[in-house]
Amino acid sequence: MAESTEQNEAKHDNSSSPGATDQEKEMAASAYEAFSTGKHDESLKQLDALQDLNKEDYKIAMNKAVVEFYKSSQTTTGTLKQTLMAMKNQVHTSTEDMDGLDDVENSLLYYNQAIIHYHMRQYSEAIAIGERLYQFLEPFEEKFAQAVCFLLVDLYLLTFQPEKALHLLAVLDKLSVQGSNKNGKGESNSSHRDGANQRAEFTAMIEAAKSKMHQYKVRAYIQMKSSKACKREIKSVMNTAGNSAPSLFLKSNFEYLRGNYRKAVKLLNSSNIAEHPGPIKTGECVRCMFWNNLGCIHFAMGKHNLGIFYFKKALQENDHTCAQLGDGSTKKFTGIPMCALLANKRYELLYNCGIQLLHIGRPLAAFECLMEAVQVYHSNPRLWLRLAECCISANKGGSEQESKGLPCKKGIVQSIVGQGYHRKIVLASQSTQNTIYSEGQSAAIPVASMEFAAICLRNALLLLPEHQQPDPKTENGSKSSSQSGSTESGSENSDLCRCSILACSAYVALALGDNLMALNHAEKLLHQTKVSGSLKFLGHLYASEALISLDRISDAIAHLNPENVSDVSMGVLPSEQDQGSEKGDESVESSGKQTPLCYPSSVTSARAMMLFNLGSAYCLRSEYEKARKCLQQAASMVNTKEIPPEAILLGVYLELQNGNTQLALQIIKRNQLLPTAVQRVSPESRKKPVQPFQSVQPTQLPSPFTQVQRK
Repeated sequence: MAESTEQNEAKHDNSSSPGATDQEKEMAASAYEAFSTGKHDESLKQLDALQDLNKEDYKIAMNKAVVEFYKSSQTTTGTLKQTLMAMKNQVHTSTEDMDGLDDVENSLLYYNQAIIHYHMRQYSEAIAIGERLYQFLEPFEEKFAQAVCFLLVDLYLLTFQPEKALHLLAVLDKLSVQGSNKNGKGESNSSHRDGANQRAEFTAMIEAAKSKMHQYKVRAYIQMKSSKACKREIKSVMNTAGNSAPSLFLKSNFEYLRGNYRKAVKLLNSSNIAEHPGPIKTGECVRCMFWNNLGCIHFAMGKHNLGIFYFKKALQENDHTCAQLGDGSTKKFTGIPMCALLANKRYELLYNCGIQLLHIGRPLAAFECLMEAVQVYHSNPRLWLRLAECCISANKGGSEQESKGLPCKKGIVQSIVGQGYHRKIVLASQSTQNTIYSEGQSAAIPVASMEFAAICLRNALLLLPEHQQPDPKTENGSKSSSQSGSTESGSENSDLCRCSILACSAYVALALGDNLMALNHAEKLLHQTKVSGSLKFLGHLYASEALISLDRISDAIAHLNPENVSDVSMGVLPSEQDQGSEKGDESVESSGKQTPLCYPSSVTSARAMMLFNLGSAYCLRSEYEKARKCLQQAASMVNTKEIPPEAILLGVYLELQNGNTQLALQIIKRNQLLPTAVQRVSPESRKKPVQPFQSVQPTQLPSPFTQVQRK
């Protein structure tokens, strides 16, 4: 879900050098007053005159650059960035390449640089500068110290670091208390009238800061999946901000995460987005956020067609807003106000559309959306996993209907040729074949092929954080509950994502014929400490198929033991079991507790699948009686409709091996295993084995797209 963000602006330095004359101080004050009232030309005249008196002070040049920036309606962001960078280099040179922040006088230069990085979405650079400024927070004026902290809080939330954001919000609380005490003590030193004005101004600033802090806390607790703390802060937000669009959006987000989807929709509809200022003033397109949030909610409700409808509406609204603002996509960032640079949400919306299309069963359309989103989210491992799933779903070897997500009926007969005595039945191949686009074409070319899926999965694994050893202090309870809960939740998500990537990697390696790599991925999956029951089941099957291809039948049989399956759950976090629906953010990746239909649906069907594959493995060792028993036991455990075509072919193969040609034909005609097929074999019927129509392979499973957990 989308929330409002704090608008940050470049600052004009109204201070003067310590050794400045009274005339210079007066001119500096006049320039600042003119700037504050919007008289930019007058401010520039004062600064030009001041610069003639003191040409070595870079602050005057910085103030001129800021005034000219505001004079252009904040549309020359690129020019201001270059000017500030040149000044930073000048400061470093004059201080012998020192950090420059030892002199607090340089802080405003760095702050302005951080603001520009923030609006250009260069969050890492902005955080690096902001954290250096935070080290020198104590000497700063209170208003400037608050601005630095609020900027860092916003950056931490944008980069999903809620613990750091909450720590800074606690610092802001202390700053507010200290400032209130100082204001009370200093009132007696001024006249009663000036003191009253200062107190009123300070009180308004404190109230505005408190309102913003409550909103930031809600966003942080939402990211931490802390339902109780979020509920408490939501009340404070509604008390301070009322029924404004940002507060209602936050409350809707909260209800969405709890699974109260109808209430979330009602709250969104009650927000008066028409009264909200436009993107020129706030840097936000509220209409775009409205449609996007509706798409997220309907996605969580399982109404995927409605979800994609709302996402397309959001894209249209976003394109309309960008057309009104002008083209701000160039590297110089000219022609569009700096505060509106963050209004373009095209790539976030394309990401959401791609995930939605993937669930609908349109992998090629989803692939196109996600490939465009890679331009911005190239360091997101889950995005690379979804791209791989698109490739897998588009190359399952099914019919055109299946590739478009339409229902299709699978059979084991491909065609019938000849007539009479020469009539022959041609059985369909059940193996998955990878689509080869063109010989000699590089696998790195972004097309929905299995080769490109392998590259995507390697990228995803490389981008995941390394495994961290548990901290004994954490185990002893030294951390607070909110901090440890968030850390554990992040670790859980990382582990589950790793398991999903390994499962897909094993499947893709099998499809590409790289059996050693498939075995390696499957074994890594099985050795994960937090692997879900469903993915563990897949790990055993993929490992067994790789081992069979490597002619290690005995090792494969060990993996196909039905007792290896005791759980087929997708693995829900304990916090989610207690708090209800606790997933969700701005993207549809984390959407409530609505999980896709997974395979297998029960432990019984999973064990039956194990037995089908075990029978296939026994056939490769010519142990036909054991294979027959496995087939009989598996068929009795599941519904007739749940028996896969590969198992029916296995039954045909066993009957042909025993010379029961007529019974094999009956199985083919009915396209199902006959209940007495494994019992109607008499000693007289055991003749010379007949060669099968095709070699028997382990039962192929549906692609990991229908099985691998989404987080």
